[in-house]
Amino acid sequence: MGLLELILIAVGLAMDAFAVSVCKGLSMKKMDIKKALIIGLYFGGFQGGMPLLGYILGVGFQEKIQAVDHWIAFGLLVFIGINMIKEALSKDEEDECNDKVDFKTMIVLAIATSIDALAIGVTFAFLKVNIMLAVCLIGIITFIISMLGVKIGNVFGDKYEKKAEIAGGVILIILGTKILLEHLGVLVL
Repeated sequence: MGLLELILIAVGLAMDAFAVSVCKGLSMKKMDIKKALIIGLYFGGFQGGMPLLGYILGVGFQEKIQAVDHWIAFGLLVFIGINMIKEALSKDEEDECNDKVDFKTMIVLAIATSIDALAIGVTFAFLKVNIMLAVCLIGIITFIISMLGVKIGNVFGDKYEKKAEIAGGVILIILGTKILLEHLGVLVL
């Protein structure tokens, strides 16, 4: 898996965190850089750590399912992408739309927004991925996008929240399809 694909996956995964960050920024009367940093660190840390955990779990049973690993990667990416799109289209005002950044609030949000990253980590175990590069890219990109989300939410409101989640879902579906087509020999890049 190339650098561009890893960056696209990182951006796609960061869209859930972006949406919650926009909501957090929306609820702030005035932009608070300290809160934005805390939000970015929680989301970036968990979004980067979960693929590593998934990778470690996936490596354990990689040899047993190597013949169908491309189907698993395709299925997980498409499933996650479709779920992101469904959530974006059905999302009502949720209780994460407040400016609290205490441990209890942020740990729940960070885990909730990074579950898909765990599944991506399992997928990475079946693909040729530099896991440390992937983990670092996902964590750093999510941190930056989350910080931007707080600022955008504070300035523009929730105008971009759903569009970002839909875009993230579409990116993951396209990448899953690409992996499958490459493995089947239909697409050569």
